[in-house]
Amino acid sequence: MVRINLARLRKDLQELGEIGTTPEGGVWRSSFSEADMEARRWYVKRLEEAGLQHWVDAAGNIYARVGEGGPAVIAGSHLDSVPNGGRFDGVLGVMAALECLRSIKDHGVQPRLPIEAVAFTDEEGRFGGFVGSFAVIGTMTYEEILRRRDLRGMPLADAMRQVELDPTNIGAARRDPKDIKAYVELHIEQGPILESMEVPIGVVQGIVAGSRTWITFHGRADHAGTTPMAMRQDAFLGAAEFGLRARELVLMEGSGTTVGTVGVMDLKPGASNIVPDTAFLTLDLRDISGEVLQRLLERVGVLAHETAEKWGLAVTVERMRLSEAARMSPHIQAVIDEVARDLGHKTHWMNSGAGHDAQVMAKITEAGMIFVPSRQGRSHSPAEFTDWDHVENGANVLLNTLLRLATS
Repeated sequence: MVRINLARLRKDLQELGEIGTTPEGGVWRSSFSEADMEARRWYVKRLEEAGLQHWVDAAGNIYARVGEGGPAVIAGSHLDSVPNGGRFDGVLGVMAALECLRSIKDHGVQPRLPIEAVAFTDEEGRFGGFVGSFAVIGTMTYEEILRRRDLRGMPLADAMRQVELDPTNIGAARRDPKDIKAYVELHIEQGPILESMEVPIGVVQGIVAGSRTWITFHGRADHAGTTPMAMRQDAFLGAAEFGLRARELVLMEGSGTTVGTVGVMDLKPGASNIVPDTAFLTLDLRDISGEVLQRLLERVGVLAHETAEKWGLAVTVERMRLSEAARMSPHIQAVIDEVARDLGHKTHWMNSGAGHDAQVMAKITEAGMIFVPSRQGRSHSPAEFTDWDHVENGANVLLNTLLRLATS
């Protein structure tokens, strides 16, 4: 079986990990930021050095390809990161896909179908997430772009124009499903299961449904020293109670595996001697069942208005993203498992509690995911790390999975 060049892949990952570094040792490459654009330029240079056919589409997705004709077998992930995130999330899938193309060229392999690598735009969610993959399947319309903005109020359309992308042309990024045979994504697990089981390869069966909701409580700014407690319209109190009640909602009415997170809270005017007139928070909800998630989201809106009424506040609820749960292709799961075992690796079949571009691509093609262990299960943190032997194992499974899909 064909093997990747680990030394080359490791060098790439280490170099890329120096772009957008933070004092804590993590990385911060939010989509369309200067760090993200530097990473994109660096990646394109690697494609040029490899002599690969490559292009950037109307959503900013970066493609490379070996072979001609179609339909294509595609592998990839994303280059952007969460704030102060890790050096493997997303980029492992992108750089391993590139390494697969280089290895195919190195070994003179000529698959029957073309194989592509892709780096998707804004998977992590500065502008709601999955901008690139939604564009590929045709659901990221110009109207949707106009609706999206980041936490600081920057419109997605403006951010695209700043990097010379035309948001009105987003439809050009759509791929005809007939031109894609399969999509496969290599990713770190981002959890502790594989490491605890001492299993090197995870075969992903399904990916959770996820939502991001922005909730803003509106009260009245008053003097913190002269306004009696009973006469205040303190926006923070609404947000604080909502956060606690949202937790109870997940525990009491969720499926048992539902998770909910208030990850951002911002108070305004933001002074210690002023009663807050505005409290903004984000709520991230996830469950493997789309029906459970939809039911909880309906309850979230009711809960927000009940809480606002209790504290004499107004409230706005904005759903910024909703991604459906996705089942990975049984055929691709079987191919991944077979390849891994042929390479001498044990496998564990599992679901993903994190969202990935694979769940979007599953709407238009067969999709699959390969997981490799995360040390101590850490991710979205500077402590994120995957041992290099696991990187090599995962990349070799990816390479030979792509080849089997492209030659069958």
